[in-house]
Amino acid sequence: MKEIVQEINDIRRQWGKKLLILGHHYQRPSVLCHADELGDSLELSRKAASHSEAERIVFCGVKFMAESADILTNRNQTVYMPDISAGCPMANMADADEMTESWKMLESHGGEWLPVVYVNSSAEIKACCGKWGGSTCTSSNASKVFKWVFAQGKKVFFLPDEHLGINTAYDMGIPDNEVLLYDPGKQNGGIRTEELARAKVIVWKGFCLVHVAFKPEHVIEARKKFPDAKIIVHPETPREVVRMCDAHGSTSQIIKYVEAAAAGSTIIVGTELNLVDRLAAEQKCRVTVKALSSSVCANMAKTNANNLLALLKEWPARNEVHVPESVAVDARKSLTTMLNL
Repeated sequence: MKEIVQEINDIRRQWGKKLLILGHHYQRPSVLCHADELGDSLELSRKAASHSEAERIVFCGVKFMAESADILTNRNQTVYMPDISAGCPMANMADADEMTESWKMLESHGGEWLPVVYVNSSAEIKACCGKWGGSTCTSSNASKVFKWVFAQGKKVFFLPDEHLGINTAYDMGIPDNEVLLYDPGKQNGGIRTEELARAKVIVWKGFCLVHVAFKPEHVIEARKKFPDAKIIVHPETPREVVRMCDAHGSTSQIIKYVEAAAAGSTIIVGTELNLVDRLAAEQKCRVTVKALSSSVCANMAKTNANNLLALLKEWPARNEVHVPESVAVDARKSLTTMLNL
């Protein structure tokens, strides 16, 4: 392992600022120790765009993140992934054809809707959103984007994560009976015409495998073991769990919550295990950090020091990430709308 670390470090020195390695918070320490920038998905894409001197950008994350980096960077920059097969099951739960079909259905009933697409989605889904005047959002600014839609007298069509959509609506005081679930496997998404009139938000039936692993029984058990602890989970977690916890927030918000905790306190965190373990190690002299339950992203785990080194040595074309400009032009619109907000 020491030899691999040394080789990677040698290559990084040779490339200097022409090489930029981005590491998502869910990566293992053996990968993150080589990252020039650490962050969540959109944060890293924006950092990629800000490093205009970097000719080669290595995104240690999953496919939709690398796509966003490719969309936001310049033509003289090339985005790579150590393992191009590292995808996101949630992002794959909605495709452009399904979204187009759903949009036609909504348009045929009055055209009162605007799409809001979570950045954890494919470039094609972002492009549909941009083409139809919508905006992307992150888990930390979803409510701001929802308000932008409502201010235009429109309603929110949110995809692909139902739980972030439901939890955002609840945080904004929208009653559960005004939030509908669109199931692409059913005719008209399983939504009746009369339901559309009362609905303020429609959420796509999609989910993150990491965060739906957290159950009410995990919270009950944690309360028994650590009665004085605070529990925070990611808003991709199902509503019944979120409403049992002390707080919920994006990856960055979870990190800030732990960092702001009083010395001597215990914080139980419901998100990807690699981040929880890293927070526990970083804060061990000040606070105790525990995982609500062990939940790991298998696709994030596809990136490791070995395939990172192989990429840096060989730069194979198969590891490049390219979003066609015909897709990127509309996807960029939806991302830009959010950034302007």
